[in-house]
Amino acid sequence: MHQSTQSELETKGLVFDIKKYAIHDGPGIRSTVFFKGCPLQCLWCHNPESWKAHIEIGLREGRCLGCGQCVEACPHEAVSLVENRPVTDVEKCVLCGRCVDVCLAGARQIIGREMAVNEVMAEVGRDVIFYDQSGGGGTFSGGEPLMQPDFLLALLNQCRALNIHTAVDTSCYAEPEIAESVAERADLFLCDLKHINNEMHERFTGVGNKLILENIRRISQADNKIVIRIPIIPGFNDNPENIEATGKFAASLTGVGRIDILPFNRGGMEKSARLMDEIKSMRIETPDEEQMSSIAQNLSKYVFEVNIGG
Repeated sequence: MHQSTQSELETKGLVFDIKKYAIHDGPGIRSTVFFKGCPLQCLWCHNPESWKAHIEIGLREGRCLGCGQCVEACPHEAVSLVENRPVTDVEKCVLCGRCVDVCLAGARQIIGREMAVNEVMAEVGRDVIFYDQSGGGGTFSGGEPLMQPDFLLALLNQCRALNIHTAVDTSCYAEPEIAESVAERADLFLCDLKHINNEMHERFTGVGNKLILENIRRISQADNKIVIRIPIIPGFNDNPENIEATGKFAASLTGVGRIDILPFNRGGMEKSARLMDEIKSMRIETPDEEQMSSIAQNLSKYVFEVNIGG
């Protein structure tokens, strides 16, 4: 059994959310820890607040009353009112949080917080009874959890010591040594595969997929259980050629028990409007049930089980 050390428990990482009672991030009832920071910038991203690997200020404009309390509270004169709406000068802002504290409408928020492993485990460990009853556990997502390997590995070690099932939801874009180290500790990988073509992958996510495909193969060869997750993005990866090629790739791996196809969710577009920096995103519609069923049928030729949704 892994022996915890004080330094491991005090290892810190950047998190932007912990979702309790999650049922789409692995088997059973789970606690999902969302890491902040991602090397990809997918144009359809559901969590654009995860892109930056540092804490940032967000604004829900629909809640803002234009009262100016945030302007008065800021000790660094980083906030000003323009047409009754607060504008933050990110060069002056030191993320002290005073503007958030005085916002009665809850319009301003700090996105991200530094947490130690023992703090995260205090949250995850509270729901062990639900994990035991449902076959659930802890899921580490993002952003990209492999961007914070020391933090992730320490959390996986702690979960293993407590007999908590673990899942890592990842793009698999990381140095091979990191992927291999995580593969030694995680029980399940949820591998997000955006597109099988390298050029298309780079055009729409900002990075190529060669390293991603290599790491998925490495994880598979380590006898890890894998779920391939494909976000279905109309006009990007929903064409029959890509679906066929993705199915063949999944079939070439060991340990892949299922493919999840996830219809594009417009929630990321609303979230991106809260961020101080403009986020480039695709303006597309969610695929309909008929298209999703057709894609699932095509993929079922290659893998035993195909799920629509998580």
